[in-house]
Amino acid sequence: MMATPAITTTATKRMTIREALSQALREELNRDDRVFLMGEEIGVWGGTYAVTRGFFDEFGERRVRDTPIAEMVIAGAAAGAAMAGLRPVAEIMTINFAFLALDAIVNHAAKVHYMFGGQFSCPLVVRTTTGGGRQLGATHSHSPEIIFAHFPGLYVCCPATASDAYGLLKTAIRNDNPVLFVEHSTLYQKRDEVPADDPDYTLPVGKSNIIREGKHVTLVSFSKGVHICLEAAEKLAQEGIEAEVVDLRWLRPLDTDLLIESFKKTNRMVVVEEGHALFGVGAEVAAQVTEKAFDWMDAPIKRVTTIDAPLPYAREIEQMALPDANKVIAAVKEIL
Repeated sequence: MMATPAITTTATKRMTIREALSQALREELNRDDRVFLMGEEIGVWGGTYAVTRGFFDEFGERRVRDTPIAEMVIAGAAAGAAMAGLRPVAEIMTINFAFLALDAIVNHAAKVHYMFGGQFSCPLVVRTTTGGGRQLGATHSHSPEIIFAHFPGLYVCCPATASDAYGLLKTAIRNDNPVLFVEHSTLYQKRDEVPADDPDYTLPVGKSNIIREGKHVTLVSFSKGVHICLEAAEKLAQEGIEAEVVDLRWLRPLDTDLLIESFKKTNRMVVVEEGHALFGVGAEVAAQVTEKAFDWMDAPIKRVTTIDAPLPYAREIEQMALPDANKVIAAVKEIL
């Protein structure tokens, strides 16, 4: 059973995640004149990952605003603009730099609606990238999405596919709450089918998705981890082990109902993430499932994560430190 409906439109176009994000942004800029983009080098340069290439010429400097290299200024100005009635999409080059904007994101944008008794909303989207695997060194290779998901009032979305990136970004821009929209830096060239003739195609907030049915074990992940799980599931199937793969999509709100539904079917679970194990997504998922479905548990919930150390620069050692399909397979066999 799928948690969210599949694409129903008959017209689709195969495109990369980069292209899907660009299409979503372009459609939202055309749909709502309150939407504008801001960030480092997103205008004339076209964005670090080329998502906004050509937008400056198409929409002009009023709608596509280059900013200084000052993340707190970017997030603070975007929060203020959102409170004043606009719908900014602020790009922060990498989530590691978002640490410099924590106060604006989690202490202001996430709390303003509550602290002013609903008099203000903050419909802000902060787009940023995450993840290792590109030899960017320890300070540029974090996966700290869970830190932001800790704070009530802030939504955290982590798409894994082009169709999800398209539908979820449009959802985030139209939502009245602040959303941290996290894109994995190694997935921009991943391709799949995206609606080609439905500019109002969106996906629901806080709903995960079962993207592969199975009966022996549930593999849970998000972002790049979903592709690792799918690779592991294909290899396990060759040995007669049918793994169900759940794409979380959202870290907050977290769709615990779908997790419980899948776990009650398989009675075993492995959670995969590029973050560290300590206080991570897997820890929260394991706690939720243990508390709410303990009677269905046939084995401990396992976690496959990045090793508990800063990521090294050397490519071979970096890859050894990150999760991969073989590590997932080993975890599955351990609990089976």
